[in-house]
Amino acid sequence: MRARETPGDAMDAITTPIATLMERFGLEGWMVEVFLTVFLTLLAAAVLKRFLGRLKRQFEKTANPYDDALVTSAERPMVWLLTILGLGQAAEAAGAQAQVELFDLVDPLRTLSVVSLVALWGVRFVQQVETRFLEGEAGDHPIDATTATAVGKLLRMSIIITAALTAAQSLGFSIAGILAFGGVGGIAVGFAARDLLANFFGALMVFLDRPFSVGDWIRSPDQEIEGTVEHIGWRLTRIRTFDQRPLYVPNATFMSLTVENPSRMNNRRIFETIGVRYDDVAVLPAILEAIRAYLAEHEAIDHGRTLMVNFNAFGPSSLDFFIYTFTRTTVWAEYHAIKEQVLLDIAKIIAEHGAEIAFPTRTLHLAGAAPPAPEPSSNA
Repeated sequence: MRARETPGDAMDAITTPIATLMERFGLEGWMVEVFLTVFLTLLAAAVLKRFLGRLKRQFEKTANPYDDALVTSAERPMVWLLTILGLGQAAEAAGAQAQVELFDLVDPLRTLSVVSLVALWGVRFVQQVETRFLEGEAGDHPIDATTATAVGKLLRMSIIITAALTAAQSLGFSIAGILAFGGVGGIAVGFAARDLLANFFGALMVFLDRPFSVGDWIRSPDQEIEGTVEHIGWRLTRIRTFDQRPLYVPNATFMSLTVENPSRMNNRRIFETIGVRYDDVAVLPAILEAIRAYLAEHEAIDHGRTLMVNFNAFGPSSLDFFIYTFTRTTVWAEYHAIKEQVLLDIAKIIAEHGAEIAFPTRTLHLAGAAPPAPEPSSNA
């Protein structure tokens, strides 16, 4: 009767040929372990990369932007993390046999790599979410660019500082000592980098007070600064002037600078003075009343604001009246188109009443000249 095989016999049947093969080629057990660890690590990294690629394509079909950001930001760091952990394990197995001091660096380098990759994932995730907020994918309307940029920068800075302190602690440095050194050395750094700190706090005030945002048109009556805000950094704010020149303004300047933000206007004002001839004084009240009625019915004029059309002054060559009103739009090009239409229509109203817009004239009387002959009577 044939003896029944045990699990031990089956294992011996597998390991015996492997042991024979290793003995023939002069291989040791730790070499096989290192080879299998590296092989399985690279295989697992390839599988993980393929899996994350498919998961990314699936998440792109959903309306939730956060899952896309999570997978996109974690794709490379996770593959590298798995690779480094596997190679670190293989290096430890080899170092246990080699007894070389160089392999003593495997553990701290692996810890440092893990901390760096986790920090990289966090920074990439914040960047991906910030981009989706700015593009309006995280809500019905795009979030304020200045707020999103400021929050993103603060989060990224927090992640980097936390990772640096964690890495220092893992390498044997005392975090308490580093913080204490930072407190003592902060005074020296403050004196050495006053301008840098002033610009940093200037940027912080801009982010908190929000006198302007990215995309706003700003100008300063104190200095020759006017243009569209393109970027607000921690040290400089980049402004694009209307002739397309980049203007870099240190953020500390805004702490003592008066800034006007026309982009946040509620309306734009039309304020013009127009003159008619002195010969048209009789029809001037009718002209003013017709212009008031015209502006009161104009759809581009904000009727909730002040609207004034009044005779203002006896000018040297004209009877001057002014119009004072506000447009609904604040867009520069649209405002000028509306203003052009209003002025041309006022010119038509003046002409319809038989009057004319005055221009500078002079009447010259010559001494001793004969007076002009009287016009013949119509009854003659």
